[in-house]
Amino acid sequence: MSPDHSQAPVLEALAQYHASARLAFSPPGHKQARGADPRVRDVLGDAVFYGDVLASGGLDDRRTRNKVLERAEKLMADAVHASHTFFSTCGSSLSVKAAMLSVAHPHEKLLIGRDAHKSVVSGLILAGIQPVWVDPRWDTDRHLAHPPSAEDFERAFAAHPDAKGALVTSPTPYGSCADLRSIADTCHRRDRPLIVDEAWGAHLPFHPDLPTWAMDAGADVCVTSIHKMGSGLEQGSVFHLQGDLIDPALLKTRADLLGTTSPSVLIYAGLDGWRRQMAQHGRDLMDGVLSLAARVRAAIEQIEGLHVHDRADFCGPGLADDLDPLPVVIDVSGLNTTGYKVADWLREHRNVDVHLSDHRRINTQLTHADDEETTGMLLEALKAVSRAASGLPPGPTVSVPEPRSLRLKQSCLPRDAFFGSVGDVPVQQAAGRVAAEMLTPYPPGIPAVLPGELLSEPVLEYLRSGIAAGMNVPDAVDTQLNTVRVLMETDD
Repeated sequence: MSPDHSQAPVLEALAQYHASARLAFSPPGHKQARGADPRVRDVLGDAVFYGDVLASGGLDDRRTRNKVLERAEKLMADAVHASHTFFSTCGSSLSVKAAMLSVAHPHEKLLIGRDAHKSVVSGLILAGIQPVWVDPRWDTDRHLAHPPSAEDFERAFAAHPDAKGALVTSPTPYGSCADLRSIADTCHRRDRPLIVDEAWGAHLPFHPDLPTWAMDAGADVCVTSIHKMGSGLEQGSVFHLQGDLIDPALLKTRADLLGTTSPSVLIYAGLDGWRRQMAQHGRDLMDGVLSLAARVRAAIEQIEGLHVHDRADFCGPGLADDLDPLPVVIDVSGLNTTGYKVADWLREHRNVDVHLSDHRRINTQLTHADDEETTGMLLEALKAVSRAASGLPPGPTVSVPEPRSLRLKQSCLPRDAFFGSVGDVPVQQAAGRVAAEMLTPYPPGIPAVLPGELLSEPVLEYLRSGIAAGMNVPDAVDTQLNTVRVLMETDD
């Protein structure tokens, strides 16, 4: 019998909780909003507090005998063609770490695309896994990285046959995608699992005109942020599993090791409701936003000084294998300013926030929540910034190195550098030293420098010039990068 996707076990259990007028002498202490500060209730509304109950001993009984979460996870797995699904209320940053720890143990090797998110690096630090970095495909003209190819992973496995598996990020925050089926085949010929960080791909299973979904491509584990391209709440993440290369019980224990013992029922409800929405209406919703995105892309292309990156820019030999059209990535270099300045102007003068900005681009992400009204406001804002471009400061030039200069040598394990004897040195003295911190332009959160890498003058100049131009590097100990945290040497 096919699962009934009209059901939403978490939401239904929450409705039953309220209908039964349960009286809790347990956390959370606000007791269904009664104890919350009225000023907080005025801003958040009482619905937030009404949905904030204990997962066990509240939403379900103390032994979870109604299997509310288990039933919701099974429905999610069916909706996205997975064998098993696990909910996380700690974001994909937790989910991807759980997946990594299920594939490789401390000091074992894992092939990883070097364009990985900082959460992957955090997993390396926590677990002591040895990364084998697989370089992304670099567009030298546009200064943009695309996911590594299957051939890149093939070469990495040939050089490191003892690697326990591979991890690739696809789509990237810019919407470029890898050929996941070929990468999965590369792994499976060696009986090695493939992890896909598909945080930006929650919508992909629900329309054939979108890039291939990781589960359909044969990936073993896929990590997805429902709050990014779906309609879940912030921190709502799921990770999916199929095949027999990773034990589902093992994956669950790794997630339990890292996860909270106080999960948010609000976030669970958002995940559950989004799955029902997409299982019942996903194809129509994706039809609508894909059509809308095509019109918006065409309209932006007509605005002076702006260019929308499309398949011709991002896909082809040496570049990405596919493109998600919903991240509408706009090159603003024709306005003779930076993406940082344009993003700031749009927020200040038009109350429009973009997803990310860099030295020459902004990303105006569309989802099924957008319509003619919201995109009309976006287009008017972009026309306004185009008209105002002559008054925008050009901003300092960001010194973006060539790809070979961007790649730093890994001197020691990220874990060893991060937990070693460290100190802060002036940035002018940092070149040639071993970094003991991540230096990550955010968003999108892809580290330029990892713990254990040998710092170089070109990369330090890139970050320093980027900060001067508006780049945000929030995970540095010194966010202005006047000093850098390094591994101390014996003569320091």
